[in-house]
Formats: sequence, structure tokens, C-alpha cells
Amino acid sequence: MTPTPDAAPPGAPAPGDAAAANRRQVLYWRLLARLFDRDEQPALESASVAVVEDAGLPAALLDPSITVDTLVQRFPELSDAFDGVLTPHDGADDGAEDPAERVRRAALVSKLLLNVFGTGTGDVTAGQLADWQSDAARLRRGMGGGDNGDLPGMLGELEGELVSRMRLREVLADSRLAARLSPSMSLIEQLLRDKHNLSGTALANAKALIRRYVTEVAEVLRTQVAKASAGTIDRSVPPKRVFRNLDLDRTIWKNLTNWSPEDERLYVDRLFYRRTAKRVTPARIIVVVDQSGSMVDAMVNCTILASIFAGLPQTDVHLVAYDTRALDLTPWVHDPFEVLLRTRLGGGTNGTVAMQLARPKIADPRNTVLVWISDFYDNRILMDDFTSVHRSGVKLIPVGSVNSSGNASVDPWFRERLKALGTPVLSGHISKLVHELKTFLA
Repeated sequence: MTPTPDAAPPGAPAPGDAAAANRRQVLYWRLLARLFDRDEQPALESASVAVVEDAGLPAALLDPSITVDTLVQRFPELSDAFDGVLTPHDGADDGAEDPAERVRRAALVSKLLLNVFGTGTGDVTAGQLADWQSDAARLRRGMGGGDNGDLPGMLGELEGELVSRMRLREVLADSRLAARLSPSMSLIEQLLRDKHNLSGTALANAKALIRRYVTEVAEVLRTQVAKASAGTIDRSVPPKRVFRNLDLDRTIWKNLTNWSPEDERLYVDRLFYRRTAKRVTPARIIVVVDQSGSMVDAMVNCTILASIFAGLPQTDVHLVAYDTRALDLTPWVHDPFEVLLRTRLGGGTNGTVAMQLARPKIADPRNTVLVWISDFYDNRILMDDFTSVHRSGVKLIPVGSVNSSGNASVDPWFRERLKALGTPVLSGHISKLVHELKTFLA
């Protein structure tokens, strides 16, 4: 029997299987290349992007700087995709598994292996270690293990190597060397992430560095806030008739009819004074900060900013931090150093638990501002809460970035809907947030 032109020769893989095998090879060759050389190979990178997108997966899957937890947070459809991905699948051994599914699985496996084993060389920050630990936990689940328990031997050895590359701990243990460190955002991030692993001299030096940085940033922000008003003029209160309140321009204007050309003098029969009494109702500011790993700048800056506004007269400030759990930090809002020591950076994000703490604090909606700082890769039910709070009269200020660079990744879904609500996401330098709060207090 003569085979049809489209039929495969006996024993040869079907055309679809061959194409899928080629796609998997592209992904695995890229994986090997990146494991042994962190520099990108343009041909392999572009081919891998095409394979991943053709498989219906986001191109961000190929970025080793993005943790699996962050990837799943941004693309919830992948929430269960990595679980058991390295365990035997039905039909995998006899080739009966769908070719497209095998390509998809190869992409997911490559992501896990590259993030866990592509650690490179050189010093490691506490943030990088935390990211690696979350990816290693994902790999363990991908191998069929649970969230808890010891890492397999190879992963345990690799974790020990990463910890040994954290030179910061050695520096902190030497007070002379620690005194030479210049506080910076990157250094403070490492200290905040690693503070639970420090003790004795190292912990004392870490706290001193954090306090130095808090003091320096507070001085800059305090200058920006210095002219903030504590309330609006209360026109129901008569002006106090003292010289410092005299409105000279208005007094002259109102008495122009008393001008005497002969004497060339203005005779004043009535004085006008400025009203200076302020409304005494305290303005309430509720600051809610996402303390997940991607929002370190915001956590530090907004903690300090909240303490400054808390020091203004007639201003009642509340502070809530959250990841998958929420923590009311209001008792320590006047001391940003103590707030930062009580935060736990990293983890997932669940803004609904933070909203449960924030909403009961809204006593007078028209006199309340709710500042919500996050990248908004969150539970979309939260949008209903934002809408309800805004319509009640609360001034809602959603903030996507309050750092020096102004760069931030904000969930487009939330960005679009918050803009439609009339409360666009504020991104940029922290001075923008200062301006918004000063406007509210004016």
C-alpha cells in the first residue's frame, strides 16, 4: 500500500509530536545555557518567547528575576500549574500525553529549575535568599512534596551556600566595619528581611543603621510636610482684633471713599481683620501599606511619612500593614523605627483582610482619607470595597509607587477601574503623595 504524502513513515513520530519535541528542546537548551552562563543567548531567548506565547503562557515565565510566587500572583490562572509538575503524568511514559501539554509542562519545569539552580556567583542579599527559598518550596511541591518539611539534600546544600555568601552578617558582627556602612534603601531592605536571623552585636548594629536611615529620610520628608495646614478656616468664628490679623489691603480698599485730595490723606473709619480660627475636627488619615517583597520602598517611606503627619495638630493617623495577614501598627505610628521592626516583608497579598481592619476606623467619611499603597496584584473583590468606601465620601488615594525612581508595576485591571472610579493610581516620587495629603488637610 502506498502511503499518502501526509502520512508519517512507519515508526516515525507524528508531525505534531515532532514539532512539540523541537519546542521542548528549545526550552531545555535555553535552560542549560542560562544555568552555565547568566548572559542571554539572543537566538534561544527569542525562540523561547515564541514557544511560551504559543503555549498560552506569559513571557514573564522566562524571567529568572521574577519569583514563582510573584508570577502566580500576577497571573492567577497559573496558581495550580506548578504543583506536581515534576511528578509522572498519565500517558507521559507511553507518549500518549497531549504534545501541547508536554510543551507547556516543559516551560513550567524550566522556570522552576532556572530559578532554583541558576543562583550564579557573588554576594547574596537577604531579599534574594528569601526569593530563592520561596522558589525552592515551589520546586518541592512540583516534585510532589508538601509546603513543609526539609528540603531535599541538594537543595539544602545550595541554601547553605547562599547563606554563606551573605557577607552582610559578618560586617554587622564587627562594630568597626558596621559603622562604615552608609544607610541606603537596598541596605535597609536586606536588614529588614534578615533581622530575625541576627542577634547580639549584629542585631544592635542593624538597628542602629535602620534608625540612622529613618532619621535621614524623616528630615527630608518633614521639610516637604512643614507647610501642611491642620484645617480649614472656620468663618463662623469672628476674627480676633489684633494687629497681626489686620488685613491692610482690604482696609485700604474699603476706605478709599474717605480719601481727601486736599489733605492727601486717607481717613480710615473701619478696620478689617483676617479670620484665623481653624476648624477643630481632627482629620483622619488611614494609611494601608502592602508589605510584600515588591513594596519595600513604599513600606519604609510611608511608615516614616505617616509618623510625620501623626505629629501635626488636629490630625489622627492610623497605619495598617498587610500581606496575607493584616497588622494594625497604629500604636507605634509615631515611631517609624519600631514599626519597621514589627513588619515582616515578603509573602503573598490579600488586601481584603487589610480592608477589614481599615473600614471600622472610618467614623466621619467626609473628614477621612484612605491611602492605599500596593502594586494591586490582589484579590479583585477588593475593587468592590474601594468603590463602596469612595462613594461613602472618603477621599481614596490609591498609590502604586512612592520611591525615588517612580517605577512600579501596577495591575492593569485595577489601574483601569480605579481611574474609571475617579481615583486614579498615583505613581511617582513620594512628594506627590505629600502634595495630595497637604491638599486634603488644607
